[in-house]
Amino acid sequence: MAAITAGMVAELRAKTDAPMMECKKALTEAEGDMGRAEEILRVKLGNKAGKAASRITAEGVVAAAVDGSTGALLEINCETDFVSKNETFLAFAKSCAALVASGNPADVAALSLMPLAMEGFGPTVEDVRKGLIGKIGENMTIRRFKRYAGGGQLAHYLHGTRIGVMVEFEGSDVAAKDAAMHIAAMKPAALSGANVPADLVDKERRIAAEKAAESGKPAEIVAKMVEGSVQKFLKEVSLLDQVFVKAADGKQTVAAYLSATGTAVKGFTLYVVGEGIEKKVDDFAAEVAAQVAAAKGA
Repeated sequence: MAAITAGMVAELRAKTDAPMMECKKALTEAEGDMGRAEEILRVKLGNKAGKAASRITAEGVVAAAVDGSTGALLEINCETDFVSKNETFLAFAKSCAALVASGNPADVAALSLMPLAMEGFGPTVEDVRKGLIGKIGENMTIRRFKRYAGGGQLAHYLHGTRIGVMVEFEGSDVAAKDAAMHIAAMKPAALSGANVPADLVDKERRIAAEKAAESGKPAEIVAKMVEGSVQKFLKEVSLLDQVFVKAADGKQTVAAYLSATGTAVKGFTLYVVGEGIEKKVDDFAAEVAAQVAAAKGA
């Protein structure tokens, strides 16, 4: 019997989007024959999931789960806004968030192997996902999650189902909730200027340098202009330096508000559904024209 390697399993999974264990079983049954293994999976699982696997999932929801000082924020994607409102899809997202909080999976792959049963599918998260793809008819993917279990207080805010924030803090629950709402509205890149990702700072520095160079001023002046632009950028994207959205005077920073309430934010996670995913733009007219042309050529 041919040896079934991890590479073979990965290749078959990429072709069919079937669960890893099912791929391994199919390859074993087919004695390593990739084509035969694909046929076995189609018989066992049908072809809905495989066909859906190549479709872009830029819609979806953010779900949260909190139990004391342990919590999780999770994004799960689907293809259309219609499915993102589906009660079964929403229940799946909430179940996955709860599993992350309680089970501490290392990554999405580990979460996919955790036990879950719903809508007659299971016994793992991956099996449920596959089953729901077949039932609902759309691709869906678990994109990312963040788990908190450091012993700090947790607050979260969900703006509908498309924006989610989890805040780890010490102090006032009300102030922390306000901070979470502020984060959802203003979308800071980091807690403070020192925490802003280096790639964002470098990008801003390059842009500022190009603008400053066009001024024709001496090099030392240009350098100061660039540094000034970078420092302004850091304040604009840092939570603690931003002007608090509820500031009565329109000037109070988040840091000042938190200090006044005896609250310290230790960290936060912000998820916006589909952020960074390239969405497919459908040209309906072109699609109809292509179908008409195909019909004429038949």
